[in-house]
Amino acid sequence: SDTGTRHQLIVSDVLQALEALGIAARTRSSALRTAVTGSVGKTSVKEMLARIYHTVGSAHWSVKSFNNHWGVPLTLARMPEKTARAVFEIGMNSPGEIAPRSAMVRPQHAIITRIAGAHLEGMGSLEAVAREKAAIFSGLEIGGSAILPADDKFHDALKALALEHQPKAVFFDFGNAADHGARVTGYETDGDVSIISLDVLGEAATVRLAAIGEHWADNAAIAVLAAKLADITVSQAADALTGFTPPPGRGTTETLILPGGARITLIDDAYNANPESMRAALAGMASRPAGRRVLALGEMLEIGATSASEHAALLDSVRAAHAEIVFLAGAEMQHLSAVLPGTIQQHSSVKANDLFTDLKNTLQNGDLLLIKGSNASGIGKLADMLRQWSAGADGQMMESSETSTARAG
Repeated sequence: SDTGTRHQLIVSDVLQALEALGIAARTRSSALRTAVTGSVGKTSVKEMLARIYHTVGSAHWSVKSFNNHWGVPLTLARMPEKTARAVFEIGMNSPGEIAPRSAMVRPQHAIITRIAGAHLEGMGSLEAVAREKAAIFSGLEIGGSAILPADDKFHDALKALALEHQPKAVFFDFGNAADHGARVTGYETDGDVSIISLDVLGEAATVRLAAIGEHWADNAAIAVLAAKLADITVSQAADALTGFTPPPGRGTTETLILPGGARITLIDDAYNANPESMRAALAGMASRPAGRRVLALGEMLEIGATSASEHAALLDSVRAAHAEIVFLAGAEMQHLSAVLPGTIQQHSSVKANDLFTDLKNTLQNGDLLLIKGSNASGIGKLADMLRQWSAGADGQMMESSETSTARAG
């Protein structure tokens, strides 16, 4: 308040109270609500939709990756009454997590981006992951839209599960075939920008993103399709996405100036990783401008029984990325280390921090450095340490320049 007084509400259960606040915020608002889940791409699609929705009116969306039992009700509780459109990210680590969150949001549109080998340790199988992701349709409003990945091997199973949850759902697919609601018709990149051609419900559109990798084409297709279903024109949605950059830690690109003036390109994709997202990130490296390709890869966690083989199987993607030097962090990444050929220089450690000295001594002017791995692997710390080192380098260069100028004067 204006007097600076703080108010408290004493409750017997904080989580239950937060959920009640979230439901109250939903019921008082007439906002059109979109919910997004999937093994890969859900945060990026959520951010794309947030950008589109915000461009055309009052919008609300999940902060960062607030997608769990705390984040979903908190996002609902924060939703202003006059919100026109809102998008919610819903995630999971174990069975039974998505349905309660979907019931709270009660979306008019629900999206599954893709089914992949994430959280297998808690779920047990890809089939179980698909069942859990399909629970997003359990809260779908009658007659609501269900958006599915047409090229995913679980597409038919997801559709069947969605019909069990909401028999009156209206289905839309995205993918590459001509009969899909949203179709990717072309992808080009100059190494800095992706130019994506789409056909969305019969309307052509071109989207230009400051993100590299063909997986971004699917993300754009989903976002423009969902926006169209939310009464936004295809051209408005495509225009709103122009210049879109990935969320922090999900493929953001930046130039760092190192001691001595060397410039490197850092691709920070270290927020999380599973086999599919790892392969996508490595594939994107092949499209980058010329330069020596350096990889810093952290282990993929929660993969389950196939972890050893999944890590070793990254070899083909590492080769396709034209990697010359690879830094590997974590016990599971030692399975990749064991199969890397001698033509690829490698540095390996159980702890990511222990790689920093070798990494900074290895980097040269013009290098392209991809940092990718599960958040808990600690690989993201290397990006932060490089930024700090770079900031210190900038200060040292500026001080040196000022001293030289003073002496010259």
